[in-house]
Amino acid sequence: MNSVIHSKLDSLASRLVESNDSREDEEDDDAIFAELEAEIENDADAAVRDRGLEQLRLEMQRAKEMRENAHGRYMEITNEKEAIRISANEPHCVIHFYHSNFRRCEIMDKHLAKLAPKYYATRFIRVFVENMPWLVEKLGIQVLPCLMCFVDGISKDRLIGFEELGNNDAFDTAVLELRLANSGVLQKARNAYESGVTYNVSSSSNTRQLRRGGQTDQDDDEFDL
Repeated sequence: MNSVIHSKLDSLASRLVESNDSREDEEDDDAIFAELEAEIENDADAAVRDRGLEQLRLEMQRAKEMRENAHGRYMEITNEKEAIRISANEPHCVIHFYHSNFRRCEIMDKHLAKLAPKYYATRFIRVFVENMPWLVEKLGIQVLPCLMCFVDGISKDRLIGFEELGNNDAFDTAVLELRLANSGVLQKARNAYESGVTYNVSSSSNTRQLRRGGQTDQDDDEFDL
């Protein structure tokens, strides 16, 4: 397929994942699909036509399945069995173990919420530690915030606190993105599935450490369970 069709296909896939299922969205998506289908069918090469139509259908099905499984969104899971199911069944998954009394967990939430739409093939969830007693004990989670990275149901990596992110609260999303990329957990469904947002690493001296009560402290920067 030519680059124009590829571009439209990527646009449609991204819209399908981000769609709110409104009637207007569905009509727009149907129009884009019909336009793509017409362009592919106009190709003189029968083999190219067949291959292009099949790819179009597969991409639409794949995008719809990801949307239905909450890909592209950062969401909370409150049921421990569901969290276990997600970590076991998703090919790529990041789980943020958090506590509502610790502000550094809130900071982590903001960055993960930015990354989730960019990496559609990776599932991003957060779980409240008090709702996950078995998982917390099984994974040996003692310090928060804690990110667990799962690939094909296997725990591949963990990120504890902010020490590997510059040990300050003002780290850029790109720093976390690079750290997770090194673990192999970040995956895009297609190169163009990303939201178009990029993050640049820049140095910052705006450092603040937090204690459990939300007060600043240079020494107590992690939450012990």
